[in-house]
Amino acid sequence: MTKIATLALATALLLVACKGEDPEAAARAAAAQGEAKEQAAAAMEKQFEDAVAAHNWRLAKGYGDVLQIDHPTSQAAARVKPQLDDIRAKAEAEVLQQRLAALWSYGDEPVGKDGHQLSASIYSQEPVDTDGGGAHPVRLIFRDHPEWGRSAYLVLEAGDFDCYAGCRLKVVADGKTHTLPGSRPKTDEAIAMFIEDHKALWKLAKSAGHLSIEFPTKAVGRRTAEFEVGGLAPSKLPRWN
Repeated sequence: MTKIATLALATALLLVACKGEDPEAAARAAAAQGEAKEQAAAAMEKQFEDAVAAHNWRLAKGYGDVLQIDHPTSQAAARVKPQLDDIRAKAEAEVLQQRLAALWSYGDEPVGKDGHQLSASIYSQEPVDTDGGGAHPVRLIFRDHPEWGRSAYLVLEAGDFDCYAGCRLKVVADGKTHTLPGSRPKTDEAIAMFIEDHKALWKLAKSAGHLSIEFPTKAVGRRTAEFEVGGLAPSKLPRWN
């Protein structure tokens, strides 16, 4: 007999016992109903434990929360309850990490006969006014080219960098300030500025959750682009590590 059928039978027996005013029958029916509820709670506890074992924190949180709502007085709910705060925190962290990972885009483009250009890029957390005409996204790119090697650079959608003769960039990683050299190549193909110490910037991006880069523009002076870099997957650019 299934747990649902057992519960239904227990409920029916309880109703019959109450109508017939048979205390012993009512007690047996109540006990059967209680046992059926405990079995249902235990089954959900098993699902909770399986999700925990699989490190599926969001699923475990769901089972744990439902158990507390549907079977609050069960033994299973009492056993699970002490774990829930930790499971909820892990579920929130999992959701956050997935959101951060989705901010990054990765490229793998064939170059020449056998080469590949690999890249990792992310847009600024908020648009930035870089030309006085309104805010636009700023893009940070790490690139590994088979001929040109590794490089890191910012790309604007409007305006231009004031860094043709070289400049110093204020880079803040999780509250700690660094100064890195920058340079604007003399080309019109893209509005780009290289961060010359690309190795240092890569290390900061790998280890930090938040990165900001302050840079000079021609039209509106110095501006700052903020990046949520905590979801970077370094394995996508293996030669950088």
